[in-house]
Amino acid sequence: MNRQRQILTALGIWLLGAQAFAQTEVRLAVHGSFSLPKETIAKFEQENNAKVSVIKAGSGNEMLNKLILSRAKPIADAVYGLDNANIAKAVQNGILADKQPASAPVNASLPGALAVDYGYVVLNYDKKWFEQNKLPLPQSLQDLAKPAYKNLLVTPNPGTSSPGLSFLMANIGGLGEEAAFKWWGEMRRNGVKVAKSWSDAYNTDFTQNGGSRPLIVSYATSPAAEVHYGKGKYTEPPTGNLFLKGGVFRQVEGAAVLKGAKQPALAMKLVSYLQSADVQQALPIEMWVYPAVKGTPLPKVFEFAQTPPKHDAPSAKQMAEKQKQWVSRWMKVVLK
Repeated sequence: MNRQRQILTALGIWLLGAQAFAQTEVRLAVHGSFSLPKETIAKFEQENNAKVSVIKAGSGNEMLNKLILSRAKPIADAVYGLDNANIAKAVQNGILADKQPASAPVNASLPGALAVDYGYVVLNYDKKWFEQNKLPLPQSLQDLAKPAYKNLLVTPNPGTSSPGLSFLMANIGGLGEEAAFKWWGEMRRNGVKVAKSWSDAYNTDFTQNGGSRPLIVSYATSPAAEVHYGKGKYTEPPTGNLFLKGGVFRQVEGAAVLKGAKQPALAMKLVSYLQSADVQQALPIEMWVYPAVKGTPLPKVFEFAQTPPKHDAPSAKQMAEKQKQWVSRWMKVVLK
């Protein structure tokens, strides 16, 4: 009897191993802020007898650069996290498959990819810091270049960070190209700090998290996130948003199948799954973005996430043609 039990146990283990071995791996390249519940990814795996390997490839622009450099032998089958500020670069460099899945009805679209979410890149401020220092909030980007606001702003680098790039696009769209770079030159002299990524800026440099900078390029949903993670500590957000002309960008993020994918059919299913109800309903609390698919309900804490009345950006054509030049110019004006 014991011998029979041992054989059955061994057979069961073998069958489980064989089942795991039979699963097909599909690789998804994502930026560092990507987050979904394990059970949401597991559901896709179970329904498709697949194993999803999530490849975190740095901040948004770092990820794109890695995909471009590895296009001859792609590091993934699909990508999530391209946005309307860098999708043109992805298309120009030929990293996206010619065939993409059909999109669900969406509130925001993304050419060449399926829109998954959207949000607003804005300036956040630390309410307590401004109250304690009795400094009025800036009313324009030009105010930030004044001596009273010296050494107060931290921004992610637009060469490596998608929110940093989005903010630069808002500057150019709202102020005009020459005025935007003139302002950045003034900000360099006024002590702007540049971080490699949004997470470095927010978690290290922002005064809300123990840093020295009470102003940060971040998201309009960040105050809602502070309430959520405060777990009852706050009845209202400790941070606020500034909606300044030339300082608000509507960022639309999406997913796409990569050219040269090892598993193109499975990659198509995975990209479509990112528009499913399971994923869309998880996005707001997981990544503090608005779900792109129409009709997706929002959690109650999003009442603390303000929607800007206006946002600025150059035309899609301008961003496609001049973005590389603009980023290079920004580097020279601000860092060199």
